[in-house]
Amino acid sequence: MSSAAKATGDISAVFPSLSGAVSPSLPARFADLKSKLSSGREQQLQESWRALLLVLKRETEEVKALGSAIIPEIDYWDLDDVEKRTRFRDSLHRRGVAIVRGVVAESEALGWKELLQRYIETNPTTRGFPPDRPAVYELYWAASQILARAHPNVLQAQAFLMSHWHSAQKSALISTSHPTSYADRLRIRQPGDTGFALGPHVDSGSCERWEEDGYGKGGVYNQIFQGNWQSYNPWEASCRLPVVSDLYNGAGACSMLRMFQGWLSMSETGPGEGTLMVNPLFSRATAYYLLRPFFSPRSHHTEAFLDPDNWTMDETPTLVFQGAVPSNCQELNATLHPHLDLEGTMVHIPSIRPGDYVAWHCDTIHAVDKIHAGKSDSSVMYIPACPLTVGNAEYLRRQREAFWEGAPGPDFPSGVGETQHVGRLTPDFVMQNITPEAQRAMGLAKYETGDRPGISSGERKMLERANEILGFA
Repeated sequence: MSSAAKATGDISAVFPSLSGAVSPSLPARFADLKSKLSSGREQQLQESWRALLLVLKRETEEVKALGSAIIPEIDYWDLDDVEKRTRFRDSLHRRGVAIVRGVVAESEALGWKELLQRYIETNPTTRGFPPDRPAVYELYWAASQILARAHPNVLQAQAFLMSHWHSAQKSALISTSHPTSYADRLRIRQPGDTGFALGPHVDSGSCERWEEDGYGKGGVYNQIFQGNWQSYNPWEASCRLPVVSDLYNGAGACSMLRMFQGWLSMSETGPGEGTLMVNPLFSRATAYYLLRPFFSPRSHHTEAFLDPDNWTMDETPTLVFQGAVPSNCQELNATLHPHLDLEGTMVHIPSIRPGDYVAWHCDTIHAVDKIHAGKSDSSVMYIPACPLTVGNAEYLRRQREAFWEGAPGPDFPSGVGETQHVGRLTPDFVMQNITPEAQRAMGLAKYETGDRPGISSGERKMLERANEILGFA
């Protein structure tokens, strides 16, 4: 995890497709990296690639047929209903995206939006993207954001979602029942906006997914690179603990382990109205974009362009890692990733109301509408679901300093942030108006480490370790 200050900027800093930056050529070591990953496994990889393309052909049709209905959802008040939880779990594990309805009352969510709008109006120096008509604001410590992250229902929904992960190592230092607070941005996108046209991408690194010092530290994708993508388990947590997802200190690249990216809605928004799109192919899509750099078409000029027989493994490794640029997110498009049929498999989330929580697995391809074709704002606060880990506790310690100062969090573009903003809550006020659980999520209070039913030895040790890291031992 990098501790160096990030460059100034906005959300476009990690998306060449938004910033217009020209992607540099990768250094020669990336060809060597390909050789190391594939050497001695060429036959297994070729066979697995062929099998993957056949599965994708079938499953893309299923996704296109179901559309938004493919996305699982559950009402917040049904989280204790065993039958509904089971149906939800099975669908979530397959699709990697979900909606938890009614986590916060609509009136409260709308009140937070009104408070945010006043905060922005009171502080006209607030930065955003696009600069001329912001849709995404460089705000992290507005009262609404702090209160939303601290809301007991939000924390419970996050713990519920993270409970669908598991650790193969029972002694792993991790707790999914103790969400940690990640101070992220917010979006208030107005009708007609075309500037925040964020295409298909995956966050938390790009090149790092192939690199030994990145996701290779935990062997997260070993099964895929060994020609056995069918055995890849995206829900195994312990392998992600040593991962370094930000090797290049990108301005906005995420270093914290987010099991789910997510947002809390502050508007009534339907498909096509400036909202989220996701790819429910999920683990199949992950295997595809990771294996894609090893394969090329025999012919670009054939009606059978997508046919498995037209694709073969490169004899000489190239420097091409489609859509991967150091310090940026992993971007995807129809030209570079043709078998994903992104035009058909990127589906809108269903209509959303204020107070709904939308979450998607950290490997999931996602995007936003190219144009906001609705008649009212499309507004959310980005609130990912993050477990308590050693790395996340270390991040909390640094983020806590940013909170005291009103500066952007360690992962985000540096600058004065909200240090001079009028209406920013004082740390004392926050401590007096959020629960002890929320205080701990922000790194502001000590974790209770006593015995309690169901706690594993790894979780107990993690709580003790977190107290040490945060200065509460």
